[in-house]
Amino acid sequence: MPVAHGTVTPGYEPIQAAFQANFDARSEIGAALSVYRHGREVVRLWGGVADPATDRAWREDTLQLVYSATKSATAACAHLLVQRGQLDLDVPVAAYWPEFAAAGKGDIPVRWLLSHQAGLPVLDRPVPRAEALTWDPIVAALAAQAPAWQPGTAHGYHGLTYGWLVGEVVRRVSGRSLGTYFADEIATPLGLDFWIGLPAGEAHRVARTIEQPVAPPAPTEAMSETRQEVLATYTDPTSLLVRSTRMVTDPPLDLDDPRTWAAEIPAVNGICTASSLARFYAGLIGKVDGVRILDAPTLVAATREQASGMDRVLRVSTRPALGFGLPLPKQPWWSPAAFGFPGHGGSLGYADPASGIAFGYVTNGLLVTMAPDPRTVGLIEALQSVLAGQPA
Repeated sequence: MPVAHGTVTPGYEPIQAAFQANFDARSEIGAALSVYRHGREVVRLWGGVADPATDRAWREDTLQLVYSATKSATAACAHLLVQRGQLDLDVPVAAYWPEFAAAGKGDIPVRWLLSHQAGLPVLDRPVPRAEALTWDPIVAALAAQAPAWQPGTAHGYHGLTYGWLVGEVVRRVSGRSLGTYFADEIATPLGLDFWIGLPAGEAHRVARTIEQPVAPPAPTEAMSETRQEVLATYTDPTSLLVRSTRMVTDPPLDLDDPRTWAAEIPAVNGICTASSLARFYAGLIGKVDGVRILDAPTLVAATREQASGMDRVLRVSTRPALGFGLPLPKQPWWSPAAFGFPGHGGSLGYADPASGIAFGYVTNGLLVTMAPDPRTVGLIEALQSVLAGQPA
């Protein structure tokens, strides 16, 4: 039975078929997909259930929390300040945020916050969750925190702290909170349904997330050594990964709580439609209805590789740029020019300037897997098959 709704430009029908296949064969619950090409939306699809508890259907304007896909929106705010000559990435963070110099951090440049090289993915003393939602207590804790490794010598994913670190620099420079700056300077000019700090009046549109059951991992003796190490990282309460995702606040953040949606947590609580996620990326690589956010030189600098190899937190190879992730050849959205960011459980936003593609996929069926998500694999393979038959 067809679940997918929406529109596709003639020639893009294979993408609609792949989106429908996610519901038919891959246990999709509720989701939406948007693809822009050269500044024009060519695919807009949605379907399924936004809230299984009430059987609320996914609508065209349903919003979804996109977890770490938020990070690119936060990075864009910093790069817009760079473009306007208000922020220098090679100046010490402490020049903008003097308290940050504590615990030997006086020489850390802003660049290392954006590239996950600052050594600050964890807090030795978690901040009470209610206080973290108010911003200042957790920012003060990060200013006082000593790095977990010598800054600049390695990179390691700052899963939660990234947003507060970069967001506080944006606040100190602009005089506005990260969420307000994003709304004023990016979301409003582009006409986005995209917030970091959701207004109360929009909460009824948000889909409820559901953890998808996953197959149990293979016996460790049948795994590669790398996979065994990654699995151990996810289960060891002393690992940087566990500490950085579950022990920054006490108790851990509840990202399905409207109070969390309303706060500004610029690493993980961006809430948007798929169309707005794709439109955001389209506005980074070119004009959308006459609006472009970052000029070409700024974008090139923002998406240049800053580090590569083993991530100290994730224990897998990554390629961070300045707030954007760069794909590895094994990833479905691989292209030498592509940049973007996935979100926990499946959401994905990315752009490929070489093909003019901007892609936004959001889902409330959170699938955590060590392999590429089969839902995005199918969608991107269908997109690539369409592009193969079209002129650039």
